Parts: sequence; structure tokens; C-alpha cells
Amino acid sequence: MKKAVNSQRPVNLDLRTIKLPVTAYTSILHRISGVILFLGIAVLLFALDKSLASEEGFEQVKACLASPLAKLVIWGLLSALLYHLVAGIRHLIMDMGIGETLEGGKLGSQIVLAVSAVLIVLAGVWVW
Repeated sequence: MKKAVNSQRPVNLDLRTIKLPVTAYTSILHRISGVILFLGIAVLLFALDKSLASEEGFEQVKACLASPLAKLVIWGLLSALLYHLVAGIRHLIMDMGIGETLEGGKLGSQIVLAVSAVLIVLAGVWVW
């Protein structure tokens, strides 16, 4: 009698225990940063519209942006923008045929994370 399924298959996949390569993390973060930017643009456009509508609206937006929570949101949006930019440049470089090997992909991902971390810290210093 033959078994219907392969006995080597995992019975219970616990996604928290799966070890992903660094390239997967940079790809996932690139997608997440794109979604954050898409949603953040709506907030920024609302603030721009309000600030351009009247002098009172401008003062309200100016006062709102002085709060620590608004600074945190702006820093988060800048962080998403900077990471998305650096990872996008990596994708453009890979489209030119550079770093397409497994080793090149890993090195490129590590460079993306390092450069993004430095830029995000500098953006935080600038915002705060």
C-alpha cells in the first residue's frame, strides 16, 4: 500500500521559526516601506492642503508639526523614503547585471541595510 503524502513534509509550519536570508528581509522591507509611503502621502497631502487653504490652517499645521508625535511620524515617513530609495537603487543596479549572484545579492542587501541605517539616523538627527 502506497502513502498518499510524503512523510518528510512538515506537519506544522511555525512561520516564526523559519530562518529567512538577508535578501528576503530587504525585499520584504522594501515592500513595506512602499506601502508606508503610499499611506503617508495621503497624510502629507492633507497637511499641505490645510496649510495652503488659509493662514489659520497654516498655523494649525505648523503647531501640529511641532509636537513630538508629529516629529515621530515625519521621521518614520522619512525613514521609509530613505530605505525605499536605497533599496530601489540596489534594484536598478541589479537590473544592469551587477550583483545578480547569490553572494552579490547578500552583499547588496547588507549594504542596503547599512546605508539605510546611517541615513535614517541622520534624518532623525535632522528632524529632532
